[in-house]
Amino acid sequence: MKSICLFFQVHQPFRHRRYRFFDIGNDHYYYDDYANETILRKVAEKSYLPTNKLLLKLIKKMKGQFKVAFSITGVALEQFELYAPEVIKSFQDLAQTGCVEFLSETYSHSLPSLKNKAIFEQQVKLHDQLIFELFGQQPQVFRNTEMIYSDEIGARVYQMGYKGILTEGARHILGWKSPNFLYVNALNPRMKVLMRNFKLSDDISFRFSNSNWSEYPLTAEKFTGWLNKLDPKEEVVNLFLSYESLGERQPRESGIFEFMEHWVHNVVNSDTLKFATPSHVLEELQPISAVSVLHPISWADEERDLTAWLGNEMQKEAFEKLYKLSSRMERCSDSELNKDWNYLQASDHFYYMSTKFFSDGEVHSYFNPFDSPYEAFINFMNVLSDFKIRLNAMVPHEEEDQELAALHKIIDEKDKKIKKMEAELQRLRKSKLQQKPAAKRR
Repeated sequence: MKSICLFFQVHQPFRHRRYRFFDIGNDHYYYDDYANETILRKVAEKSYLPTNKLLLKLIKKMKGQFKVAFSITGVALEQFELYAPEVIKSFQDLAQTGCVEFLSETYSHSLPSLKNKAIFEQQVKLHDQLIFELFGQQPQVFRNTEMIYSDEIGARVYQMGYKGILTEGARHILGWKSPNFLYVNALNPRMKVLMRNFKLSDDISFRFSNSNWSEYPLTAEKFTGWLNKLDPKEEVVNLFLSYESLGERQPRESGIFEFMEHWVHNVVNSDTLKFATPSHVLEELQPISAVSVLHPISWADEERDLTAWLGNEMQKEAFEKLYKLSSRMERCSDSELNKDWNYLQASDHFYYMSTKFFSDGEVHSYFNPFDSPYEAFINFMNVLSDFKIRLNAMVPHEEEDQELAALHKIIDEKDKKIKKMEAELQRLRKSKLQQKPAAKRR
């Protein structure tokens, strides 16, 4: 039987408020709490909660034959805890069924796999700890931010203890080969690679409600028919989607939830198809060959490369300036700075700076809270400038900065001592004044 591997990405960044030049050095709070809460609550009510309810119903109804996988970022889970704790509870209910697998990824949906090995491993470790705390699972399969993958990244992830990785079945990588098989990493054949069938995945996530699409409307029967028409030798169909596709991008009115329910029922009752989690696929199937990816790929845009985040000079400058602080952040023990450091690394900030208006402009504008990529760049750099001021005070960079920091520390200590002495002097004066009338009465 052909395995259907259904996977969803769940991510929400901490969005920055409009942070002006004059805020630098004066206001150290960077976040748009209203936007974060409003967006999170809206997506939770339209997508996360109703879809989790549907999946739980289907798992119970199908008696364990329906299986699904998630990768949920740490920053999304933090926002659930702040604004919609019932979403975490709904994921915990799914976890208890034994039919849901939680995958590993970076805590902040960040890009350190392209820049800094130590930070990459730290982000992944932080993420997996939270997944274990909330859902009781120790992830065995890895899904990098935006499915970014290369031979080098795959080999490194294997050394981190993972047995498999998910990525995009990009045409320029596979050529005549099909994504509907299990592959292995070109540098380390022990690392197994699952490749996304982007055509079938995007039929659901992007084209489902498009009335101009030649296949509109997409019914459960039609989609199941497409799966059955695939080459019988092909062993797995990897349908990897953003979770917001269900209920948000494809609204309830489009019939997306009815489609999912009927389609799952069709697959479970099929003699040729079955659902499987990534771990089950890795255990059941034998790889057919290695897949060579010399330069990083992703699941974004037509190019399936990194240009959505690092395609122009603004993005590259912001990226380099951010990770230039890496060595000092390794020595930083301040909890607030470390929290802001994690949030600053979210790939969304670089995505907002994209100038890809032509090939994929609609997608980029849909997710962008800024009026222009230039505004996004200036805003991020203002935040980063203030962050550097705070970091310099805690972990100086240059010898001169160290001397200044030491002097600031001495001055602060003296100020505290003076204030303490002034308070004591005030207390003594007050005590003396209270004693004078008593002395006169005697």
